[in-house]
Amino acid sequence: GPDAGGEGNGLKPKALMLSALAGCSGLDVAMLIKKMKLDVENFSIETIANLTDEHPKYYDAVTVEYHFWGGNLDEKKLQRAVDLSVEKYCGVMEMFRKFAKLEIKTIFHKD
Repeated sequence: GPDAGGEGNGLKPKALMLSALAGCSGLDVAMLIKKMKLDVENFSIETIANLTDEHPKYYDAVTVEYHFWGGNLDEKKLQRAVDLSVEKYCGVMEMFRKFAKLEIKTIFHKD
């Protein structure tokens, strides 16, 4: 950021960690959507994190929201895809578990 002599054009290191979390799990879920041949019009992940007040500041709680849009969503299979990523495949998720309380939400937006 500008306070450190930069121009503020990129993500800061802690924000990159949240991006890595969403990217890792997102790739898992996208692969599983394709493998399960699910009908999904759009899919996104939002990360909401709490940063501690004291130094060194770190994320002590993170909510990961999985959003799915479509008129023919198979909620059970999509939830299974999320669960597989969260519990089995995403290594970045496992790393976050070591230092943060994780909350996972799956939200379906039907047309």
